[in-house]
Amino acid sequence: MKIVQGDDVEWKRGLEHRGGTFHYRGLLDGEPGRIDNYHLTFGRSGGDFYSPRHRHNFEQVRVQLKGTLDYERDGKLTPGMIGYFPEGVFYGPQSQDPGDEVMTIVLQCGGASGSGYLSREEIKAGMDELRAFGVFEEGVFRRTDAPRGKRSVDGFQAIWEHRNGRPLEFPKPRYTAPILMDPAHYDWRPVAGALSAYEKRLGSFTECGTSMSCVRLDPGAEWTATGRTVLFAVSGTGHVGDEPLRDFTTVFLDHDETATLTADRECELLCLGLPDLRHLLLAAGEKLTASAAE
Repeated sequence: MKIVQGDDVEWKRGLEHRGGTFHYRGLLDGEPGRIDNYHLTFGRSGGDFYSPRHRHNFEQVRVQLKGTLDYERDGKLTPGMIGYFPEGVFYGPQSQDPGDEVMTIVLQCGGASGSGYLSREEIKAGMDELRAFGVFEEGVFRRTDAPRGKRSVDGFQAIWEHRNGRPLEFPKPRYTAPILMDPAHYDWRPVAGALSAYEKRLGSFTECGTSMSCVRLDPGAEWTATGRTVLFAVSGTGHVGDEPLRDFTTVFLDHDETATLTADRECELLCLGLPDLRHLLLAAGEKLTASAAE
């Protein structure tokens, strides 16, 4: 189990390959090189941030905390909404009102295809190396001189291919478009076996069970979370084990781990279930692949 107090984590500059201004707090990281690697960030983007229409070979979940992100034909994420962006599915372009301050929780992880996920450090290294051959502009890498490859390619794809030394093959999409959810339109249901605890089950996706839900604890309520899950405290106070539970407290549980949360005043949490890739890890042995972020 990992517990991080998000308000203690410093802001860093990120996603330079997309252009514009983006800062983030790195809340949780998995193990680099594994197909079940993951990364959770609390991001803040300026009005000049832009991302072209593209797709990933990993999974992404976005939780909109403040401001609105516009994905054109795919719809908008407004405060409180959650978006599931499956691997292999095109989305965007992404933009925002120039005067709008946007804050988003983003989970990125290896998905059911087994394509994995590269760490931020690996991506930054790849970007620095590619600058010897060209520039990153508006989310696209434009080559000025290179031994091989296209002159212009999506920044994400350029980094992945450079780091892996082979063309990027995207998994066949299991869905035709991103899935945008509004938890405000769901009803609270009692959690079985927990007094004064309620949940909204938003959805579970792919054969590996990537999932999103919300949990609310009334004052004095106690609830035990289990499984390979990320918990993010949206509001309220209490305790998770011996640690304080407050706004931005973030918890990671691995398979077969549990955490008991107790509310002092009403708490609301986001629960992001990571896909279960143990069968792929067993089949792959030590041959683990990775992919690039954003």
